[in-house]
Amino acid sequence: MTEVTGIGTAAAALAGIGAGLGVAVPLGAVGVLLLEEGRRGRSAAVSAACAVAFVDAAYAALATALGSRLASTGGGWEAWARAGSAVVLTAVAVRGLLGLRRPPATPSGAAVLGGPGPVGGPGRAFLRFTALTAVNPTTALYFAALVTGGGGPRSAPAGAAFVVGVLAASLLWQQLLAAVGVSVGARLSARARRLSYCVGYGLVVCYAVRTAWPR
Repeated sequence: MTEVTGIGTAAAALAGIGAGLGVAVPLGAVGVLLLEEGRRGRSAAVSAACAVAFVDAAYAALATALGSRLASTGGGWEAWARAGSAVVLTAVAVRGLLGLRRPPATPSGAAVLGGPGPVGGPGRAFLRFTALTAVNPTTALYFAALVTGGGGPRSAPAGAAFVVGVLAASLLWQQLLAAVGVSVGARLSARARRLSYCVGYGLVVCYAVRTAWPR
């Protein structure tokens, strides 16, 4: 086993916070839709933000559980898993950064992906954004690559701390987007969106390097 196996709960929580920010900060279609939801009303936007964070944490929990089972089998698969996961994480980051060359997403364009239609209550917003986030394969792939590649915790307490860190980071960021949406609607500048991509996918690259070359 690598020394990642013995990762403590505090370190796992910090790793979860970093992983949660890495997947949440890049402002894609769901983020733009969340800004638009904030323009429509505070309660629905808060509920939608909770839904996005809930799905992020659920994917992190699933990936952590599967990663722990794979780790318990032992064998010489870990080096190959780390290399493959680093490639996947790098591909996720490169794909996102290449998206900067295209015109930034707009709420009307994102709506084609299944965005919010008529204004609904918090319950409808929660269900709508749960579905929108759950069908995004990048989120599931991101956590699966991160955890099974050796970048995540292996013990149950550390795994729980990791998931809590992901939930806290994602929830904080999504609620911030909701608050921005309430304040300024969907008028976030293209420059601000590009900056969020650079920061978020920069975190993904850092995780790719850490996964490929663990200490």
